[in-house]
Amino acid sequence: MASRLIKEDALIRKDRFKRAGALSLCQFTVKSFHYANDRGGIDEARQTLTQELHTLGASVDMELRERITNIHSNANALESQSKTLRNRTAALGKTTRQWSGMADGARTKLKEIGDIQNWAEMIEHDLLLIEETLRIVHEDELEDDDS
Repeated sequence: MASRLIKEDALIRKDRFKRAGALSLCQFTVKSFHYANDRGGIDEARQTLTQELHTLGASVDMELRERITNIHSNANALESQSKTLRNRTAALGKTTRQWSGMADGARTKLKEIGDIQNWAEMIEHDLLLIEETLRIVHEDELEDDDS
């Protein structure tokens, strides 16, 4: 981008030098117009002056046209980039919503797993109590039989 700006600046400077040369030529033409007035060559001086003014106007017009073309191409590029950005942002939003749904589902599953684990621990505790109770009862029966 910097190299493009440097090139554009160089072209602008070159064009300014051309216009400065055209202006000095116009000044020369004006002087020759006065000289021609003295000698009777007014028509020729007028044609030369008109031609020089036309050349100067064309060079300014050309510079403006180049700038306008550059502005329009940049505007088109910006519009294209903004459209692409809008599309990609919409796609990113959709992906984010999908991932959010997946995360919520995973969170629910983990909660269910925690509930199942808690339920399993409660059953294991109850089974241990039953086993201990049966062991105590069985020991009491053995003691009663021995006595």
